[in-house]
Amino acid sequence: MREAHTTYHVGETGDCPWGQWQVLDLQSRVVVKKLHVIPGGRISLQRHEHRTERWVITEGVATVRCDDVVTHLKVGQSVIIPQGSLHRLSNEGEVPLCVIEIQIGDFLSEDDIERFSDDYGRVE
Repeated sequence: MREAHTTYHVGETGDCPWGQWQVLDLQSRVVVKKLHVIPGGRISLQRHEHRTERWVITEGVATVRCDDVVTHLKVGQSVIIPQGSLHRLSNEGEVPLCVIEIQIGDFLSEDDIERFSDDYGRVE
């Protein structure tokens, strides 16, 4: 197992066309972020080579695609996004969506996002 590496810092934020994220906590091989997704917003269809994610819904209703399965999650529900899975988080509702994202892996960075489709032109 290689040594854990992260490029995140507690308190760091990122503004995105779909909303915003904030780093809440860092531990060995773990990053905890809060995601705010605006109504109608969705992250890119993406996958990660180096991490698994767990999403816990704290406000709103999430539409989650993980590989070929689409589910709708309410407050208190969660889903695990396995490492390497093609996934997307969407807010199809009329109120903001808030998700606690727990990233687990040995390389935790925005550089570990491989985008396949994006509503905002961020696919390379």
